[in-house]
Amino acid sequence: MSAASLLSINSGSSSLKFGLFSITETKHLQRLYQGQLTAIGGSGEFQVSDADGRVLHKQNPDISSHQQALQILLDWLAKETRSLQLLATGHRIVHGGTRFTTPTLITPDVLEYLQTLVPLAPNHQPANLLGISTLQDLQPGIPQVACFDTAFHHARPEVEQRFALPSHSKLKAVRRYGFHGLSYQYIASVLPDYLGAAADGKIIVAHLGHGASLCAMHERRSIATTMTFTPLDGIPMGTRCGSIDPAVVLYLLQRGMGEKEISDLLYFQSGLLGVSGTSDNLAELLQQSDTQAQFAIDLFIHHSTRAIGSLAAALGGVDAIVFTAGIGEHAVSIRDAICKGCAWLGVQLDKKANLSGQACITQQNSPVQAWVIPTDEERLIAEQTLALIHTDNSKYRMSL
Repeated sequence: MSAASLLSINSGSSSLKFGLFSITETKHLQRLYQGQLTAIGGSGEFQVSDADGRVLHKQNPDISSHQQALQILLDWLAKETRSLQLLATGHRIVHGGTRFTTPTLITPDVLEYLQTLVPLAPNHQPANLLGISTLQDLQPGIPQVACFDTAFHHARPEVEQRFALPSHSKLKAVRRYGFHGLSYQYIASVLPDYLGAAADGKIIVAHLGHGASLCAMHERRSIATTMTFTPLDGIPMGTRCGSIDPAVVLYLLQRGMGEKEISDLLYFQSGLLGVSGTSDNLAELLQQSDTQAQFAIDLFIHHSTRAIGSLAAALGGVDAIVFTAGIGEHAVSIRDAICKGCAWLGVQLDKKANLSGQACITQQNSPVQAWVIPTDEERLIAEQTLALIHTDNSKYRMSL
């Protein structure tokens, strides 16, 4: 008899990350494979690892489209997992708007609404939805579930969600939504494993990667976060500028720049890339000695540290800081600098612990602890998908 499995898909503009999980008899998830297809639209790379991170398969096919990327993945799965029956697929969807705050089964009506949100996340939402439509074409009988990055933040206080704008029908959708919610929700779910009873305290999580944001949590719920209306806002990122005076956009329009030109500037030519002039990859910048590269790093550290101070004010204090995502999990010197910048809050860094990759990187008696906790969005997507298809009171209930 075939074992049931779930597929998690995180479809980006030029990449596709995935995780495959089997469902045990006790309805728990066991990771089987994880991997990614990168450089879609060119000479790509397809890599698959096992649950322990050991590379099982690697090839460099030309990947012209997301449809071809998914076909490559499905062909590999069909060949290597004959004993598994794919029950459903869960997708990361960056924006759920005001309508979707929980995982939702994909229907034509749902897709139609999600398409209307493309202007709110123009460089993420289309790729997310393309993954869904492509899989519908390739595997039309498999249920698909949308899991939203904005959902974790939807219950924040109203003063955190409203802009100081008048009540107007055209402004109804203009809110501080917040993003990276799947990552933050996963961290919230595992905090007790690391912090014990302190997990329900005042925690600031720094999701630092090519896209970066921070989130203040209390009782493992979002209280405030740095990204707002779109994933452009907040701290400087790989190619995104972060927070900027809106009048800058008006100024650029007056100077003759077009909408697309301004969008490309803010989303793809700014951040670490724009300031350094050489790279959007922080690991590469750390290897460079020129002043512009160092200034880009300093700018990233400064605004990350400043954001922690702002979030601590929203919480009324802080008990712990958590670093996660690519930079947060791997960039030792960045964690070092941010922790030093937070010494006034009570962070006492343990340099040896930070260098050796320990989970807790502060001294034992540090008033505010700092932790490094790997995120796992693919697992959370699978968990949310499994929970939805087994919810008794859901009209989308399915049986294994």
